Amino acid sequence: MFRKIGTKLILVVSVTAVIIIGVFSYFNIERQTEVLRAEVQRHANQLSESVKNATRFAMLKNDRDYIQQIIDRIGKDPAINDVKIMNKEGEIIYSSRPDNIGKMLDKQAQSCYACHAANRPLEKLSMKNRTRIFTANPDSAQVLGIINPIYNEPSCFESDCHAHEPSAKVLGVLDVTISLKDIEKQIQSNEIQGAVFAVVAIVAIGFIIGFFVKRYVDQPVKELVNATEQVAAGNINYKITNLGKDELGKLGRSFNDMTKKLDETSQQLYQSTKMASLGQLAAGVAHEINNPLTGVLTYSSFLLKRTKDNPQMQEDLNVIVRETMRSREIVKGLLDFARQSVPKKSLCNLNEILDRAIAVVSNQLKLNRITIERINDPELPEITADANQIQQVFLNLFVNGIDAIGQDGKITVRTSHTSLSPRGITQIKNAVCGKTHSLIDPQHKIGGMPSIKMKIKSNGNEGFVHLDPVYGNHRHYFGINLDKGSSNTLSCPTCDMSLIDKTAKCPECGGPVYKIQVPNQGFIEGCASFKDSWQRWGYVDAAGEKKFVEIDIADNGCGIPAENLSKIFEPFFSTKGQRGTGLGLSVIWGIIDNHNGVISVQSEVGTPPAGKTGGTTFSIRLPQGNTKSFV
Repeated sequence: MFRKIGTKLILVVSVTAVIIIGVFSYFNIERQTEVLRAEVQRHANQLSESVKNATRFAMLKNDRDYIQQIIDRIGKDPAINDVKIMNKEGEIIYSSRPDNIGKMLDKQAQSCYACHAANRPLEKLSMKNRTRIFTANPDSAQVLGIINPIYNEPSCFESDCHAHEPSAKVLGVLDVTISLKDIEKQIQSNEIQGAVFAVVAIVAIGFIIGFFVKRYVDQPVKELVNATEQVAAGNINYKITNLGKDELGKLGRSFNDMTKKLDETSQQLYQSTKMASLGQLAAGVAHEINNPLTGVLTYSSFLLKRTKDNPQMQEDLNVIVRETMRSREIVKGLLDFARQSVPKKSLCNLNEILDRAIAVVSNQLKLNRITIERINDPELPEITADANQIQQVFLNLFVNGIDAIGQDGKITVRTSHTSLSPRGITQIKNAVCGKTHSLIDPQHKIGGMPSIKMKIKSNGNEGFVHLDPVYGNHRHYFGINLDKGSSNTLSCPTCDMSLIDKTAKCPECGGPVYKIQVPNQGFIEGCASFKDSWQRWGYVDAAGEKKFVEIDIADNGCGIPAENLSKIFEPFFSTKGQRGTGLGLSVIWGIIDNHNGVISVQSEVGTPPAGKTGGTTFSIRLPQGNTKSFV
């Protein structure tokens, strides 16, 4: 139990509360005691002055009986211990206790020392020097005594009835003693009340702290421990909920993000294993499929020679021969894709490749009553590409469009060529720090492409930022709450090496600049404060505009949900259930990527055929001819 962080926190806070409240109570009681005693001193001083004033005229008349009556009357007060008047020799002249009259007091005693120190009387005494607290008997209560000198005045030494010399300063002393029994009871009561308050406060603080520690510390920590145990047991889909918005809540959300990424990594590892298995399967299946394909190709070629006089059959047999050869290339392409082989490129015309692809799916289009609208650029330049692989791309997109439409729809195919600035279209496929650690993060994708990961520190917060991998685009993802106007530090996630160029300033905002190396292709620079969108890649900018051919294949089908758009190019991801393998679009991505091209998708979910409000458009951009490519 004592190993728990909640118990330790309660003990530490409780001990601290005991010390603080104990010290506070002690000084509070001491202060109250001082205030009570000061009040008694003030009251005693007022009483002493009142006695002096009441007996002044009686003393001037030397009316001893009247003076004694006044003192006796005052002495009857239960709180007053004794009232007495002594002459300067120390003899008690008047007293509320008759048995004390005539006695001599020691001038060195506590009640006389202040006036007779240094063997001469003082003319004036402070309140502190005129009061004393003492105990008459060991078993009795304390007594407060105050002395009040009776000074000589002209009416005393000028009168005929008195024999005081003018040089005499003090004629006697009025001594009033008051019992502190009631004050001691009050002090004792204050001490008990203070102790009770301290105990109650400590217990209350302990319960309050215990409640809040259990609610806001113990329970969240238990939930975090349980979550880690669940993940350790293999349940990586376990989620932490309702941990609040404090640091533990943030830790819980980070834990959920971690398990999500762990699950994605596990899925990717599983998919990679499936891809490896697929590669092994393709190697074995290729031989088995090629044997019957060889037979089909042989016999169809033989029949092609024997039917020279039948043009209709010749046309059909040509289709069989061509598609059989293409099937062999597809099997080989699957094997090449698994082995990441380089495509066999040559100059080819995209319009012709599109014609062949449409001819293959023409029967399926007729059966589904789907029309194809062609908008060809008659001056479309040739490109350097693997014609079979590009045809496979078009076929896969046509088949997907047919599946999305179902019945009664239209597929629009548009070709064009253009010249574009490299900014906004060039993908950054490789980036490293000064120690050549890769900054590419394939686990976090932006626009379906691996992002550039950097560690970021901003205003005491630390986390990661994922930069958009397309040069000039700014769809960055920030893992922390970022003040874009602050001075941020960026470093390598692997070695923590700084990625800030200390010699450069952002030309737009004057802030710091990050500098990332692209092997063999210079450096990419950008505003590290992310206050503006400034970015520069000198190597790419120097090449000027790039020429592309563009192919847009649009259907008016059901569309793709927004949450799936970022996943459709991942291997084995499919929305067709058992009807799909999830390899079509991933193969397309790999082919386009190997051709230094870019494929993007825009989609709107609809409910065709009624309304025809949905639809998906795949846009492919491929470099013309032998145009210089960037990675």
